[in-house]
Amino acid sequence: MLNVALAKGRLADSCADIFIKCGIRAEVLKEETRKLVLETPDGRFRFFFVKPSDVPTYVEYGIADIGIVGKDTLLEAGADLYEMLDLKFEKCKLCVAGFPSRKNFNEAPHLRVATKYVNTAKKLFYSRGEDVEIIKLNGSIELAPLTGLADVIFDIVQSGGTLRANGLVVLEEVFDVSARLVANKVSLKTHASEILPLLAEMKKYV
Repeated sequence: MLNVALAKGRLADSCADIFIKCGIRAEVLKEETRKLVLETPDGRFRFFFVKPSDVPTYVEYGIADIGIVGKDTLLEAGADLYEMLDLKFEKCKLCVAGFPSRKNFNEAPHLRVATKYVNTAKKLFYSRGEDVEIIKLNGSIELAPLTGLADVIFDIVQSGGTLRANGLVVLEEVFDVSARLVANKVSLKTHASEILPLLAEMKKYV
């Protein structure tokens, strides 16, 4: 049995579709249930529903052999695992955003950046030698520039609707983000006969 870590919701629905195309009996993923562990009827796959930010942890520690998670989460986690395939759904971008007047934000002598992606932001700004103060927030990141808490934000942007509604704009597109298939390093050896054919099959539908 192959153990798979997934985030519940829209991502799980997209995963179910591609698994089904690959011949996996993953219809269980589309069922309305509060269960956190589901198995396919043939007993070949077991799915764990976890928070998106926990998918890399479950895979790194081998509780799950493979997982599907956003690239933004992978960048932030820095987990020791293999990134196997860009699934090219759940596309968005990690961006620096703020008021239009901040278009030259990288020229500021000292910049306050609000984000929930603290590790990724530090790596980005420090690698460029920019003097920044990273302010960790867990939600409503767009509120930080509106209240003066931060000069800019570093966050996921999909449609940009929330930015526009609050008078903010994208100042810099930094990373392309999409769902990625990841694998535990040991599992890739011990379960190669299950993981590698699945990887080859999934590539047909990406």
